[in-house]
Amino acid sequence: MKLGFSLLSLFMKDVNEMLDIAVENGFDSVELLAEGPYRPDEMLGNKEITEVFHSYDLDIYMHAVNVDINLASLNPGIRKESVKQTKDCLDLAEEIGAIGITAHPGKIGRPEKYLRDMALEFLTESTHELVAYAEDKEAKISIENMPERFSYLGNRAYELENLTNETGCNITIDLGHVNTCEDQESFFKIPNILYNHINDNDGIKDKHQAVGDGTLDLNLLKYVKNGIIELNNFDNVMKSKKAIEDFLSENK
Repeated sequence: MKLGFSLLSLFMKDVNEMLDIAVENGFDSVELLAEGPYRPDEMLGNKEITEVFHSYDLDIYMHAVNVDINLASLNPGIRKESVKQTKDCLDLAEEIGAIGITAHPGKIGRPEKYLRDMALEFLTESTHELVAYAEDKEAKISIENMPERFSYLGNRAYELENLTNETGCNITIDLGHVNTCEDQESFFKIPNILYNHINDNDGIKDKHQAVGDGTLDLNLLKYVKNGIIELNNFDNVMKSKKAIEDFLSENK
């Protein structure tokens, strides 16, 4: 397994410092969260920063903006802006040499099935547009599974399988999100999985705990080829790294 971590755990540090920490601690990859000072509107065209990523022997991934973003919004203005900002993330991914970017599938504001079905159609339209935009880029658009909650899209394996079959997008599978869902192994049978997020929880709430601090079935790690530990605390990233490596060493 290639193992990396989300730079969320080092949020607000300089890019050079974060990448140095990744190399010094033996990671294979990192995922840049495109929020705050790392948003496309802050970094695009700033070669002094973006070219730094090319100086390291690391696989680079990116998590698209997600604050107030909804690719499946029933409001066409919000949906259009969400697609636009995700395209900006694809532009930034291209500049930093990212393999792909993860985007959230969106959610609905009212718990009604017909609204969920409508939102899934809008998500498909948005994803089609993003896949077409990324066609001549190296970075791929990858849609992430969500925790078990009716308002979230993409927390059923068939929804993501239908999405990738219809649009050609890639898929990011978050093991912590899977841990809140039933029929967990079905998520790893979805085609076009690009990489995985790794974190833990109690099986009920998406807590993003260190691996080993929750109820995550570590046997699911057998499905992971490219994993990103996604936590907001670097000490917990290192704790998770050890737990993952120990488990894999004991279960070859």
